[in-house]
Amino acid sequence: MSEINALDQLSIGHSGTVKSIIAEPTLHRRLLEMGLTRGVLCTVLRRAPLGDPITVRVRGYQLSLRADQARAIQVTCLAGGGVS
Repeated sequence: MSEINALDQLSIGHSGTVKSIIAEPTLHRRLLEMGLTRGVLCTVLRRAPLGDPITVRVRGYQLSLRADQARAIQVTCLAGGGVS
């Protein structure tokens, strides 16, 4: 069974599919507008030295998110885990 975690918990190089976004309405809408909709595949590409921001690949482009934004995105981890 796949684990559900916040996007900010995935390790570099690991992927998950968006399950839900748990955020206040303004942030929720903004994340949806950036393409982070249910079922979309997200891959963590890199993190800044202090962990913020996090760069992810979504829909073929790179997106940098603040750690608190990534924490609002619940993902289903793909096989292989990848939680830091």
